[in-house]
Amino acid sequence: MPVSPRIALFGGSFDPVHKGHLEVARRACAHFGLDRVIFMPAATPPHKLGKALAPGGARLAMLRCATAGDARWEVSDAELRRAGTSFTVDTLRDMARQESAGGGAELFMILGSDNLPGLPGWREAEEVLSIAQPIVAWREGTPDGHLAALEGRLPAHLVERLSLGFMRLPPFPGSATELRGKIAAGRLSGAELPEGVLEVIQREGLYGAISTEARP
Repeated sequence: MPVSPRIALFGGSFDPVHKGHLEVARRACAHFGLDRVIFMPAATPPHKLGKALAPGGARLAMLRCATAGDARWEVSDAELRRAGTSFTVDTLRDMARQESAGGGAELFMILGSDNLPGLPGWREAEEVLSIAQPIVAWREGTPDGHLAALEGRLPAHLVERLSLGFMRLPPFPGSATELRGKIAAGRLSGAELPEGVLEVIQREGLYGAISTEARP
């Protein structure tokens, strides 16, 4: 019997994509035998309503530079094309339909442990966790500690499903928020971002950087 490919959705604002995101993808591929990771920037994440993001085209360009070195990684503009608020359940339903038409695949979803407290409030959270096996990237605390707050808020079998997807990460300096602050202050070196990403930021004049197109 042929083995179904393992495909993971990696959604987020990616504002900007940084080396921590790529480390998550690398470890997920190694730990869960993933064949593909689909990086998908959100048009408007539900938890960031009212917050301005860099233009979708610029975030796609940064992601395409960042992921170019691994053939297992690809970038999708599906949520940007759909526009409106980006709900994970809609994206996973679309992926499940497409993969079913193509012969089937085992779907995964990468998320950070910081998303767990709000997970029961996601739109159709139970369907989300049923369609895709979660991969939960965590650095601090313990899996039991993260899961304890979900008991009674999600069915027990889905809490168990979450527990199977925990993946420990090493400490990683910086966050997207900190990186944006460094860019605005002119204190960011190219070594802190994946190859080619700083050039996109400078070309587009993102996060307070001086646009290269504006220079004489």
